Amino acid sequence: MGIFSWIILGLIAGALAKLILPGKQGGGIIVTIILGIVGAFLGGWIGSIIPGLHAGIDEISFGTIITSVIGAIIVLLIYGFVAGRRR
Repeated sequence: MGIFSWIILGLIAGALAKLILPGKQGGGIIVTIILGIVGAFLGGWIGSIIPGLHAGIDEISFGTIITSVIGAIIVLLIYGFVAGRRR
């Protein structure tokens, strides 16, 4: 899957992660989109190291969306923890 597909998937994953994990992470929609893209890459990396999932990482499917959303949730949690410490 190309970089453009991961960016589009990141937009979707960021929005879904924000719906699943609402809160006051701050930053607004732009930061959520960026964190979603980073989370999609993280989810893709996690999916590539899990045995049996590597074959499905090359196209957008239900599995890639799930791993991207999980990655975006992880990134949002880390961002919320770091941003919370600054206050």
